[in-house]
Amino acid sequence: MAGEVSFFELGVGDSERARDFFGGLFGWTFEPGPSDGGGFAIRTPNVRGGLHGNDPGASPYLFFEVDDMAAALEQVRVLGGSVDDVDLGGGEESIARFGHFRLCHDDQGTPFGLHQPPGAGGDG
Repeated sequence: MAGEVSFFELGVGDSERARDFFGGLFGWTFEPGPSDGGGFAIRTPNVRGGLHGNDPGASPYLFFEVDDMAAALEQVRVLGGSVDDVDLGGGEESIARFGHFRLCHDDQGTPFGLHQPPGAGGDG
């Protein structure tokens, strides 16, 4: 359903250390993810997540689900927000597995992300 929290991403300096820390703290399980440099997909009881390295001191990224990425990005712009240029989904195989991700800012500069899961309408 559009607007629900769909995905979170943790940017850290060392993804292996973070995997050990968050796995030990929350009991999350990890599998290889789409990002370069040893990223992981995180399995939690409720929300899908990701972990990527080489991003020390980053704030968590929060992504909201959309059914049609292209339409949602246009609406962000119409409402006075901005959209980063890069689809964070990775290559074709990664997009097929994880979907499309875009970072945006609202009309006051607040960062947030949009996520179109695999198989959702629209072509991203």
